[in-house]
Amino acid sequence: MSAEDAVIDLDAPRPGSLGPAGARARRSARPRFVLGLVAAFVAGLVLGGWGVDRSQEARARQERESAVSLVAMPAAMGGSGVNSGGRARLEGSLAVVNAGPSPVTVRSVQADSPTVVVRDLGRTRLIRPGGTGGIDVVVQFRCGEAPTVEPLSVRFSVETADGQVREVRYPIVIVGSLWLDPISTMCDLR
Repeated sequence: MSAEDAVIDLDAPRPGSLGPAGARARRSARPRFVLGLVAAFVAGLVLGGWGVDRSQEARARQERESAVSLVAMPAAMGGSGVNSGGRARLEGSLAVVNAGPSPVTVRSVQADSPTVVVRDLGRTRLIRPGGTGGIDVVVQFRCGEAPTVEPLSVRFSVETADGQVREVRYPIVIVGSLWLDPISTMCDLR
């Protein structure tokens, strides 16, 4: 190796080098690349946050549509009689209040205890939020016996606004209701 080769002249361009313009271009490309990465990250955060917000809104809407809250009480009474098995039979209705946030369709009503049986007549009823609907039922009461289960737990099969069928229970009081006096009278006349 010669002495001239050992000395490097910093003012002279080397063969194959980019020179000062190429170095500047390489240095300015790095900040643009970093800015691009930062912009992509920020866009991802914004889109991700929007997606999470939409997901939470959909979940909250689904929970509202599937929430069921009913209140029921004996209401009107109709035809009656006593069957051969010693059971008084009364046709009446339950006043059902939809205390939930969305409409429900009551599909069936049923209650069983040793002394009282309640069944719907097979008609569905749409009840709006805050609205009241009468559900026609048949009540059978064993004559000579007091209601053994008080309040009576009534099971409602309802279809919610999102199309799902749910089961809801609500206790109704028989003693002192519109139903008990006619049933007692029927059993006494027997």
